[in-house]
Parts: sequence; structure tokens; C-alpha cells
Amino acid sequence: MNIGVVGTGYVGLVVGACLAETGNSVQCVDSDEEKIASLQNNRIPIYEPGLEEMVVRNVTEERLAFTTDLDEAVRASEVIFIAVGTPQDEDGSADLRHVLEVARDIAKAMNGDKIIVNKSTVPVGTATKVHEVVSSLTTHRAAVVSNPEFLKEGTAVDDFLRPDRVILGTNDPEVEKVMRRLYRPFVLTGKPIIVMDPTSAELTKYAANAMLASRISFMNEIANYCDRVGADVNSVRMGIGSDSRLGASFLFPGAGYGGSCFPKDVRALIRMGQNADVRLHVIEAVERTNEEQKASIVPRVAAHLGGLEGKAVAVWGLAFKPRTDDMREAPAIAIIEGLLAGGASVQAYDPKAEAWARRLFGDRIRLTGRAYEAATGADALVVVTEWNEFREPDLRKLKARMRHPALFDCRNIYNPQTVREMGFHYEGVGRR
Repeated sequence: MNIGVVGTGYVGLVVGACLAETGNSVQCVDSDEEKIASLQNNRIPIYEPGLEEMVVRNVTEERLAFTTDLDEAVRASEVIFIAVGTPQDEDGSADLRHVLEVARDIAKAMNGDKIIVNKSTVPVGTATKVHEVVSSLTTHRAAVVSNPEFLKEGTAVDDFLRPDRVILGTNDPEVEKVMRRLYRPFVLTGKPIIVMDPTSAELTKYAANAMLASRISFMNEIANYCDRVGADVNSVRMGIGSDSRLGASFLFPGAGYGGSCFPKDVRALIRMGQNADVRLHVIEAVERTNEEQKASIVPRVAAHLGGLEGKAVAVWGLAFKPRTDDMREAPAIAIIEGLLAGGASVQAYDPKAEAWARRLFGDRIRLTGRAYEAATGADALVVVTEWNEFREPDLRKLKARMRHPALFDCRNIYNPQTVREMGFHYEGVGRR
């Protein structure tokens, strides 16, 4: 098929590359001329494992192209994906300005009937709004499909190529046939394509992310209780995760969730509930607990050090999760800001997020090119992101580098007994 993808962020770029990988002819569109020029020269603006190789391969095979000419891409395409951002508005709701602008531009460029696919995470009712906008500007038929993405940063390419499920929100049997044909190569292992009305499809994405965020906040609350009563949250986690009704996924406590999806989608769902006069008490508590969890780390460091003024604190891991450079709403931001506010100096290292951190913090922190360099002279080390290279550090070397051997393990990746036997003060989350 001939496919257009409007937006070349995390979602749009992965969608375009993966659809090209199965033989489709894909044009990815963006209004950012500098970004398009970089992509045309095989320079990928984001870090996502496997994505660069796929983009280069499909550009070379002339199945994937990048352009700023939306009109040309629309005219050449049977199916057009909208994959632009839906940033959080001041009241927590999702801002649909970019989605609706793209819908208007698509309508004006249409030269025949088209299928328009909402790939962006959009509030309930957006498919209807997009259809109304497009129908008001063209006489051509536009079918609007809600097709939410379930891509995890760090594994986005694999998530698209081998999805757990594909959600299609459409009431049109003919459109369903086209979309099933498009997605067939990705579900040959028998994973389901689930068809439902657009409203239900839109809500499914928010409900899924809110459920996952709920599990994280729940385990963080249990971990905090474990700290108080002397229980080990890892034992509790394994005990409940072995229950087939629950499963072990997303039961790991830590410094709170971050990223481009969970915080934004949880807040947007809360706002959607308010707009419908429905109080989502559980979801509200999920968000509140997460913010409290992010703020809980710095007081623990300060308590051990007898205050932060004049202390040097090392931070390992800045991205909100491993295998990405994304620092949107990362727990490391709240932790670093808290350390700085308390008078500490911060020296930090992340394998991929250095450029993002420089934009956020400037010269307020010292960024290093090596993990042990960040720990040199530190009074405490806070491990925030569980990159693989942090999992088995040389504890003797680390202790020799630090001024005071204190390790705050925000992801519970170390054996407390082993670390303490090496002479460190160790604190995990729910493992005191």
C-alpha cells in the first residue's frame, strides 16, 4: 500500500519504518525542515534500538521517504496516519491542536477517498472531531480509524513488529478489511486484531496506561510500608506476582514512573473523567502517589548525610527508563532538582541522555562521560535508571572513588548484603 505518516517523533518514525519494512511505500511528513533534512541524510534524531538500521535500510530500498510536502504525501497515499504530539494542556487535558491542524491540512489536500488513522494518543471523541473537521473541508469521503499505539520506548520497533494485539476503532466493514490487510504481516503468530468502535479504542489506550501506572504506584506504596515495618518488598513482589490472576509485570517499586506516556495519559484520563462528571478516585491516587514517590528520595539522602549543603551527590541514570534517551518527566529530574535545592552539587552520568540533560540543566550539574567519573569524590551515589552497565559495578573501585560510600538504589538492582559487606551504607526501595 501507499502510506502517509504525518509526524516523525517516536511514534511516527517507528510506524513509518516498520510499515516500510513489510513492503509498503511510506512517506513520512513533518513541518520541521531541519528534522526532515537530517532524516533524508540518515541521521536519526532519537535513540531507539534497531530504528536507525531499519530507517537506513528502507530508505536505501526506496520504500521509505521523508518530506515536508504534506499535500504530495496525502495525494499519493491510500492510508494516512496522524502521529503528531498531543501535549498536556495547563489543566492536564490532552491538547488536540496539532491533531486537528493536520486533519484540516489532510482534508484540503485530498484528491479522492482516504482512510485517516489516529495513531496519536487522543481523548475519547477525537475520531468524531477529526471526521467533522475533514468532512467540512472536502467532498471526498474520509473514514477515520482510531488505532492507538502501544509502543514502549526502548523496545518500540519490536513492539510494532510483534504486537500483543492491534486495536482498530472503526464501524466500517470495508475500512476494517483494508486495515486488517495492512496489519496482517505483524500478527502472523496469531496475536489478535481487535475491532471495536472508535470511542472504545480511544479509551483502551488510556485505560491500559492507567492500569500499568496503577501497578507501579501500588507497589511503591507497598514498598514504603515495607520500609516502615521491616519487610522486604522483593519477597512481597514475588509472592503476589506468582498469582496467575496478577502476574509479575510492572510490580517493581522504584523512584516513580516517568516518560512521555504514563504521566500525561493518567492526567488526561483524570481530566476526561472530570469533563464527564465522573470522579476517577483510583487514577487520581495513582498520580498523587507517583509525585510523592519522586519526592521521597532526596529526604532519605539528606537524612543519611546530615543535610545536603556542601555535599557532592552522584547520579547514575537520567533517562526515565533504560534503552532510551528520553527524559520527559523522568524521576531523575525531580531528584536532581531536589538535591540542588538542598545545596548539594550533582555529578551525573547516563549512557544516552547526556544531550537531553544538558538542555534541561545547563551548567547547574556536571555531566561525565563515564559512570565511575561521576562517582569520584561523591558523598552518595543515587542509582535512578537501571541501565545494564550499572548492574554489576566494581564495588571496590566504586568505594575507592567515593568520599563517603553511600549507595541509594532506586531500582533495587543490587544485593543489599553484598553492598553492605563491602562497607557501603545501602538503601533500596522497600528493602531496609
